[in-house]
Formats: sequence, C-alpha cells, structure tokens
Amino acid sequence: MSARDAILSAIRRAAVPAAALPDLPAAWPEAQAGKAGREAGQLSLALPQEAGGADLVRRFVESLRLVGGSAVQLLGPEVLAVAAAAQVSALAETGGGVVSCVPGLAISTLTLGPDASRGRLDEIELAIIPGRFGVAENAAVWVDEADLPHRALPFVAQHLVIVLLKREIVADMHAAYRRLPRPLPGYGVFISGPSKTADIEQSLVIGAQGPRSLVVFLV
Repeated sequence: MSARDAILSAIRRAAVPAAALPDLPAAWPEAQAGKAGREAGQLSLALPQEAGGADLVRRFVESLRLVGGSAVQLLGPEVLAVAAAAQVSALAETGGGVVSCVPGLAISTLTLGPDASRGRLDEIELAIIPGRFGVAENAAVWVDEADLPHRALPFVAQHLVIVLLKREIVADMHAAYRRLPRPLPGYGVFISGPSKTADIEQSLVIGAQGPRSLVVFLV
C-alpha cells in the first residue's frame, strides 16, 4: 500500500458518523418558525432583535473597546462637526489630508475620486465615512461602497472615523445579515476596530495593514 492510500484509508476510518441537527428549544423565540423554515428547506437562524436601545449601544461600545477602537457618543447631529474638527485638530501636526464623505460634514482637504492615483491615496491621513448599521456583539459596522468616493478609502487612511446612528445598532450578526440590502451591492464590508495582526512573533501589531486607529461617532 502506498503512503497516499494509507493516509486516505486512515481518514476514512476516522470519519465521524453523520448526526441530525437538534431542534431549537421550544422556549426560544421563533423556535417553531425556524423549524418550519428548515422543513421547507430554508435556513432560519435569526432570533428577533430590536435595533437601537441603550443596552445595544452599551454592548457596542464595550465590544469596540475590546477590538482596539473607541466610541464617542454625541448628543446629536448638531455637534458632529465639532467632534470631527477636534479629531482633525488632534492629527494636524502630521500634515496629512482629510477626506470626509459624510453628508453635511464638509471638512475635506483632499478631493478623491474612484480613479484616484496611488500618490493621492497615500496622502490620506484621516477618513470620515458613514456606516449603514452596527453590530453590538462584535462592534462591526457595515460600510457600503455607495457611500464612498473610493473603495480603498477605509483601508488606506492612517486613521478612520465612522459616523453611526445609535438607532441603527443591531444585536448580532444574524440580525446584521437580515439588514443587508437586496440585491447585495457590488462591494460592501464589515469593519470592526483598527487594522490588527498577531501572527508575527506572537506580537499584536496595530495598523500594519490598514488604519492605525478607529473612532466611531455614535449620533
């Protein structure tokens, strides 16, 4: 017997017998609806979750802290410009450019288009972008390409600010996938915290492959 045949034979012998999926506990909300969906060939994992609410905002803020980001809770949209100006001022000494694609927040110092050159992208120090909705369990924020002048903007900026409405925070990724537009856009992405990697000499490195900081303005 060749080495290949021996390996495949061992894999076959080690195969775990198939087992049926358990039914959801009857006490869970939507348990019966989920069972009916499975019998009809439709996968239904989602539990009902109300968007917004103080508890979801609190969980989102804590989750964001755990993934290396920070949240600033604003009293209303009227103070958004003040908060953004403070963020720009904190980075003023770097001399980099600012790109804002949040409606009504005209503080850009760079003009960016979909055909922007590599040189122009390298000039971006701070990007301020809108988020469609956020997820409390992992602080992920859905960003749609329709809101961006360039797809790479959230990743080439040294620092990133996302503006998110508190009422647009959902509990978990099941609820988040229900919120995705249909049909799906040509490009969209969930962003959670700044860029992070921990596979180099067992050290956590922030900003190696994207923004060095992420702040979410909760309005």
